[in-house]
Amino acid sequence: MPSIRALLAFLTAMLLLAGCGTTTRDRNEKQRRERATLARKDSLALKVAVTPTLDCLPLFVATQTGIFDTLHVDVSLKEKMAHIDCDEAFAKGEVECMVSDLMRTERLKHRGTSLDYLTATEAYWQMLGNQKARISAVKHLGDKMVGMTRYSATDYLATLCIDSVKPTLPVFRIQLNDVSVRLMMLLNNEIEAVMLPEPQATRARVAKNVVMYDSRNKDIRLGVIATRGALRNDPYRREQTDKLVEGYNRACDSINTHGLQHYRNVIETYCHTDAATVRQLPQMTYHHVTPPRQKDIDLTKNVKWRTY
Repeated sequence: MPSIRALLAFLTAMLLLAGCGTTTRDRNEKQRRERATLARKDSLALKVAVTPTLDCLPLFVATQTGIFDTLHVDVSLKEKMAHIDCDEAFAKGEVECMVSDLMRTERLKHRGTSLDYLTATEAYWQMLGNQKARISAVKHLGDKMVGMTRYSATDYLATLCIDSVKPTLPVFRIQLNDVSVRLMMLLNNEIEAVMLPEPQATRARVAKNVVMYDSRNKDIRLGVIATRGALRNDPYRREQTDKLVEGYNRACDSINTHGLQHYRNVIETYCHTDAATVRQLPQMTYHHVTPPRQKDIDLTKNVKWRTY
């Protein structure tokens, strides 16, 4: 027969195990409820796919400074490293809005994705040549590589630039979707030239790489923010979009008033860049929400994409 002491020890151990089991179940249930709450909140938020580039700055500022909060609109920024990732999230219905370029969005439309244009953005692109490889002009690119993204503004602009010079040997367009990878390959001397937006273009210039082409010189504006076509038929989403527009416009006014340096911490955080780069950024003016120009949309028609 077991002793009374052993029996009490056994009963105590069983009670402790039962208590631990209850605590674990309670904790798991609490975590399940929290996940469900977060999922519900995320489903109601207006989700916007963004990239670490300065064309997204009004969205970053409106989020970081609480402008969207004051307007009582829940905007959730979904950070991506490439427009192709924004496109994919948009096409799958994972986001309601995305920052992209007209070459990509018009191609999406032709492939059956319903979308509307919220606004043009301040995006521009520069082609930078590798200074260590002594690439200082587009004519030097024969039999060399240029980093860009297929079927995009960078693809179109690179071709426009190269065709204007017609190097004697073919120029090879290398698909590098991630804008940070594109920059690092240039800085590490792994490629002869790349197409870059800001602030990555400034980082490349700080490293003494040479600007060989700038889309602003051709008055080409291909940056856009697009919204899902279904939003126009959803009163709740339409109200959110109206508040997004108001917040975006307020952020533009603030940036124009205070300058980019005032928001250096926001730029460093969201654009994954450093203080030295931010100090060298050029002056930029941000415009209120304005639809893309028809002449820029027309550039997307009958584009003949190169296969090399």
